[in-house]
Amino acid sequence: MVLKIPQVKQVVTDLDIKIHNQVTYEFGGPLGVTLMMIGFPSLMYYFWFCLEYHQGQLVYPTESLWTFIDDMINKVKLGAYPSEYAIKVYMGYVLFSFILAYVMPGPEVEGLPVPSLKGKKLTYLCNGLSSWYLTLTLSAILHWTGLFRLTTIVDHFGELMTVAILWGFVMSGCVYGWSLLTKDTHRMSGYFLYDFFMGAPLNPRIAHVDLKMWAEIRVPWPVLFYLSLSCLLKQYETYGTVTAPMCFMVLAHFLYANACQKGEECIPVSWDIFYEKDGFMLIFWNMAGVPFTYCYPSLYLIKHQLCTSHPITHSLPVTSFLFLLLLTGYYVFDTGNSQKNRFRMEQHRTFIHRRFAFPQLPWGHLKDPKYIQTEHGNLLLISGWWGLARKPHYTADLMMSLSWGLITGFNSFLPYFYFCFFVCVLTHRAKRDMERCANKYGKDWERYCERVPYVLIPFVY
Repeated sequence: MVLKIPQVKQVVTDLDIKIHNQVTYEFGGPLGVTLMMIGFPSLMYYFWFCLEYHQGQLVYPTESLWTFIDDMINKVKLGAYPSEYAIKVYMGYVLFSFILAYVMPGPEVEGLPVPSLKGKKLTYLCNGLSSWYLTLTLSAILHWTGLFRLTTIVDHFGELMTVAILWGFVMSGCVYGWSLLTKDTHRMSGYFLYDFFMGAPLNPRIAHVDLKMWAEIRVPWPVLFYLSLSCLLKQYETYGTVTAPMCFMVLAHFLYANACQKGEECIPVSWDIFYEKDGFMLIFWNMAGVPFTYCYPSLYLIKHQLCTSHPITHSLPVTSFLFLLLLTGYYVFDTGNSQKNRFRMEQHRTFIHRRFAFPQLPWGHLKDPKYIQTEHGNLLLISGWWGLARKPHYTADLMMSLSWGLITGFNSFLPYFYFCFFVCVLTHRAKRDMERCANKYGKDWERYCERVPYVLIPFVY
């Protein structure tokens, strides 16, 4: 193996163009995605209904289905109506985050060659870290001065969720409509609902702000963190103390949100940015789905205590084990993604070392990594975590998501939704990625699979 990473001057091949333009039906095709567009918001309201009125227990129709639905709709009108407060807070943050993405300083990074643009590389302004630090500072000032108490976020959760859901649909429609008007469409199937779900444009932009990357990094994870932080502050404001499980969840969501910002320069070379179109699937889930469904461990902890006057706690050994599970998963997640993306960026000579990004973890940067040179031209990494499994970052994600549920106990399914959902999502992604890589690399992929035989867990699977 060569010890230094060669510069890859990737040429877009006919195979790249074929794969990039190939229309394949996913998620059950037009019917499947239509059901998902109805099911996503319905599920979000159902979870909210279960938590708000049934202490987090899943409820089912006992008499008439229509009576049950009517009751839930009335409860939504009562507790999740899009109030003026919710519109100002949510849309204010969305606008604020976009302005920061536009004006804050940060390095510029090139993405991968885009086949539909004849191999052109787009440039991305990666100012997420400076924007994140400024957001944390301003929110702390607003809270402690009383200008905007962060505790009010959890008090208005249902209203904020509805605004996010509506915005997810509106933004999806605007992006789709604009792409049709400007004829900036890719891989269109001809079925409106399917194309609306999967997206029409590949790289929609307003000035130099890439909307897909902005929506993926700047909105969902910071909002998720602030939802959990609001729960912790609510607990302290109400009871004068905070529990270890609540601190656990704030730490978990801070680590994830912070990782997205400090590693933003790695995102332009990721699959989501390079290949996925910007449609309802990405937009809605980033704007509404991620923050308002992944937050249920934190919400359940505070709602359970408010309803029963008894906080959820665990013994020291159990708590210590769960912190260890979380931090181990995070370490693999952070360093694994760093290894892969830095290796990829070094091939294209776009790597930037950001010394002030916290935390800087050991083994995040591989020196003299081993790889397989493919006939296609790409290099397949077989060092670090990537020499042990093909999808180590998926394993890390599942470790963290499982710990989020376990910290709440076993009395409600809601905190485990994220873990169960991610098992399905990551299984689908892994299968899809394996098939595409096999088509793209052929015999080189077979060599890679022999060298790295395990997908998620070394020596197990």
